[in-house]
Amino acid sequence: MNNIIVRPAKEADLPAIYELVRELAIFEKEEAAFTIGMDEYQAQFKQGLFQVIVAQSVEEVIGMALFYPTFSTWKGKMMYLEDFVVKTAHRRKGVGQLLFDAFIETSKHQHCKLVKWQVLDWNQSAIDFYIKQDAIIEREWYNGKILFEL
Repeated sequence: MNNIIVRPAKEADLPAIYELVRELAIFEKEEAAFTIGMDEYQAQFKQGLFQVIVAQSVEEVIGMALFYPTFSTWKGKMMYLEDFVVKTAHRRKGVGQLLFDAFIETSKHQHCKLVKWQVLDWNQSAIDFYIKQDAIIEREWYNGKILFEL
């Protein structure tokens, strides 16, 4: 782990981030739902719509946490962790912990009162990871969404 650098993403990292999100979509059995193009990633990153922290080995980006600030009407400013993934070959080596710690520190530094994310009910290794972080796993809420065709 000595050769892993965790840092804020740069625009040049976006192709690697995009591929990590694709890997996550495949893992979650939802590759067909991954329809966003790289051009939109670039435009929204430049506008500051989201932030990313990457984990980089000597030669490549091997993991990332993508997140954005939002608002809790009960608590105040919060950070939403949209995607958190480490390449399969680098899992269970502490890279995810480094990324998660950096995400938490970034959120605290930006004066957030809490962080939130979703985890699939069948992804027991992720659930176990979050429980190890002293996270509250809410099982009584359902997710809702409406997709727009533009």
